[in-house]
Amino acid sequence: MRVDFHFTPHQADEIWLRNKDVVIIDVLRSSTTIATSLRNGAKEIIPVASVERAVKVSGNLFGDAILRGGERNGRMIDGFNLGNSPAEYTEEKVKGKGIIFSTTNGTLAIERARFARALVVCGFVNISTVAAFLRTQGRDFVILCSGRNGMFSLEDTVCAGMLLRRMMDNHDVEIELSDGALAAVHLHKSLGKNIMKLLRASEHGRYLIQIGFEDDLSLCAGVDTVPVLPRLVGGVIRLNADPGVQVTPAA
Repeated sequence: MRVDFHFTPHQADEIWLRNKDVVIIDVLRSSTTIATSLRNGAKEIIPVASVERAVKVSGNLFGDAILRGGERNGRMIDGFNLGNSPAEYTEEKVKGKGIIFSTTNGTLAIERARFARALVVCGFVNISTVAAFLRTQGRDFVILCSGRNGMFSLEDTVCAGMLLRRMMDNHDVEIELSDGALAAVHLHKSLGKNIMKLLRASEHGRYLIQIGFEDDLSLCAGVDTVPVLPRLVGGVIRLNADPGVQVTPAA
């Protein structure tokens, strides 16, 4: 099983990603928010890269069963129902609803890989569930980190390293790592012992604290606290329907 790795979506070509298995990582905060919303009963997430596209898509849908969620520069987009804080996506707000979702980095990465054979969303909160899915697939895969404004993201890379170490600990799986994937593993060995400390020290973590979202860091730092598998199928993210992979939707 070979693992290729990209630090940002700008490094990955859309055509090259076609028909590959892809893991999207955006720890702060899209991955965490998507997992949380689905765990709390959201029907589906419709990821779009631009605000204009989000408005257009929502204009074609009717009723109060559709919400618009997302952010630009960390703050909720004007006219949207929700931002990108996982704390906002409570069962009371999202259960049974579809969410049109647009963020600065995360949905850009998802759109870049929208023609993948299998696309799943990973954060610290669901990392073991994603590792189990990848082992079940038994195929080569690509890790695509969302980064931050086209730049390297420390927390996404350390999360990728944790994912790979979880898989490497299973001796039934033989893994060949690209140089980028190997670097992610070594970064996790160096910096992954205290995830909360890592997030607080990271550039994006410091920015979120500055604009008032410090509490989100603790939600994003939880390991296996939201054990669901968000999977993109037909342009829509839902809980994975594969009976071979255990997921835990809200009651």
